[in-house]
Amino acid sequence: MTIHIGAAPGEIAETVLMPGDPRRAEWAAKTFLDDVRCVNEVRGMSGFTGTWRGHRVSIQGSGMGMPSLSIYANELLRDYGARTLIRIGSCGAMQKDVKIRDIVIAMTASTISTPSKGLFRELSYAPCADYGLLAAAVDAARAKGVTPHVGGIYSSDVFYDERPDLNEQMVRHGVLAVEMEAAELYCVAARFGARALAVLTVSDHLITGEAMPSKDREQSFGEMVEIALEAAFAG
Repeated sequence: MTIHIGAAPGEIAETVLMPGDPRRAEWAAKTFLDDVRCVNEVRGMSGFTGTWRGHRVSIQGSGMGMPSLSIYANELLRDYGARTLIRIGSCGAMQKDVKIRDIVIAMTASTISTPSKGLFRELSYAPCADYGLLAAAVDAARAKGVTPHVGGIYSSDVFYDERPDLNEQMVRHGVLAVEMEAAELYCVAARFGARALAVLTVSDHLITGEAMPSKDREQSFGEMVEIALEAAFAG
């Protein structure tokens, strides 16, 4: 048991999927895992452990933003022995060819600031995904007939952005999408020598203003969860 996770030793699997929303964690666990049981309810940030095709898997909510994600990633890796963390979440598209409901697999995650920035000081550290997980996720997506967008994303430390000039430069430089957690996830995983990946579903579009209707989100997000699970246990 840690400050933020109430699971007993052995109740967290080595592979953990991390949606931001604890309710999405519950939905994903009950939809895709067998023999599911709740292992964490501290602060309402639900966590579950079960099996997928015989493999133990935990699904733990991470909250919104990099500071919250950092807490859960650190405790999962340091105190519970997790070795693979995969973020499953939504993102906002930043390129015209990235459409609503598309899958984005984050190779890198640029950011202005993360909780890890104090460690690097003047170094512009480039957080990146585990290549094996990334390649497996691409293969899993294509096997489902999905063509994912693979490349760099932006992890923002604010939700209500006031930097249109920065957005213009990111669009110009090919940044695929924006979300709020992946850069810190990649930093923490690297620090612990663990594997990390972000598999994201486009829920809205910064250029066109489109947004996915709430009733459609569950089905679209299900595809993302399946890709993450396939990637985690490939080979």
